[in-house]
Amino acid sequence: MKILFISLGCDKNLVDTEMMLGMLEDAHYSFTDDESEADIVVINSCCFIGDAKQESINTILEFSEMKKSGKLKALIVCGCLAQRYTKEIREELPEVDAIVGTLSIDHIVQAIKDSVEKKKTDYLESIDRAPITDQKRIVTTGGHFAYMKIAEGCDKHCTYCVIPKVRGDFRSVPMENLVEEAKRLADSGVKELILVAQETTMYGTDLYGEKKLPELLHRLCEISGLFWIRLLYCYPEEITDELIDTIASEEKICHYLDIPIQHAADSVLKRMGRRTNKAQLEEMVHKLRERIPDICLRTTLISGFPGETRKDFIELYNFVDEMEFDRLGVFPYSKEEDTAAALLPNQVTEKTKCARRDEIMELQQEISAEKAEAMIGKVLTVMVEGKVADEDTYVTRTYRDAPNVDGYLFLNTTATLVTGDLVRVLVTDANEYDLMGEIYHE
Repeated sequence: MKILFISLGCDKNLVDTEMMLGMLEDAHYSFTDDESEADIVVINSCCFIGDAKQESINTILEFSEMKKSGKLKALIVCGCLAQRYTKEIREELPEVDAIVGTLSIDHIVQAIKDSVEKKKTDYLESIDRAPITDQKRIVTTGGHFAYMKIAEGCDKHCTYCVIPKVRGDFRSVPMENLVEEAKRLADSGVKELILVAQETTMYGTDLYGEKKLPELLHRLCEISGLFWIRLLYCYPEEITDELIDTIASEEKICHYLDIPIQHAADSVLKRMGRRTNKAQLEEMVHKLRERIPDICLRTTLISGFPGETRKDFIELYNFVDEMEFDRLGVFPYSKEEDTAAALLPNQVTEKTKCARRDEIMELQQEISAEKAEAMIGKVLTVMVEGKVADEDTYVTRTYRDAPNVDGYLFLNTTATLVTGDLVRVLVTDANEYDLMGEIYHE
């Protein structure tokens, strides 16, 4: 029987999907990307914000119809939506055969066996269970880069966020397990390792009593075969001088940090339950740029949080204008049930939330264009992602570009390159989000 796997949501969810694929391959299942060939469909769902939740629901409904028609033998739903809305799925979607919670992915083989035998089963281990590790993975990102989840859950309890309710409190993966996983990935051809967690900067505090991300990074840098190590989701209040020094001193660590700040007005940050204020955010950005002059800083913001006034928004807008982040995304506030923010007064209208998002993104487009133009004439190492059909142009990424969220460098050359190749490139042109270049000859 052939399984179609659909992974929705974040890269942390993707790591879970890859582990489940590894378990199923060991159980001698085969896979397909063609839904017309699928006997079984597994949907790894997301419910972080409203749009992600709706995408997951729509996907489940689509395959529920296929199940009704008899085209599918089994339909399994995993992940955050499954964990959070088990009761609702059971009541409203009888076509779903099995539900597998966020910390129950090691039950996927049994869940499929039960489903094929027409047994309705739910696998819902405690969300505070130790992270699942030492599992074979089938890397789905092309083989030249891979995500590595270094922790589960979160202790921050920001007022808008459901993650602690579906993933539990913060739990680190033991360092030895991570080093061994990284070695396996490098041996399989992975050249870029991207460290992810709900918050990477707190790594080790629960297991070792102190922040151990710098030590983990030093050990990962010793692994031959890895060329780039990238850090995502670093909360600003937890970025230490030791971590900055580690990024600055280790050649393999990309001078790139993803720092979710969410807002800049102190009153909004306080209602969000964030641990920083505007002055501290400014200080951190200045410190990072002083210590690592070529660092690329990415952040995410929320527009229209409950109680956000026009004055608050202007303060955020001016902050973005002054800080000039290299990469920036804005999400309209999503009112999530069972969160403290959903009960706050002065909820902002959808129209206003989206209009404020658009204002900031227009500003960021100007900033990005200036930043990109400043790269013209520089020589950078790029990683090849693929080739543009029928053109002598390759799609590549620089150290400044995380997969799937940032831009590209389009490399014009008649040379034959393959995905994962590393090439020195002279930047020759730029637009708002992408660069153009040619192979650099010394």
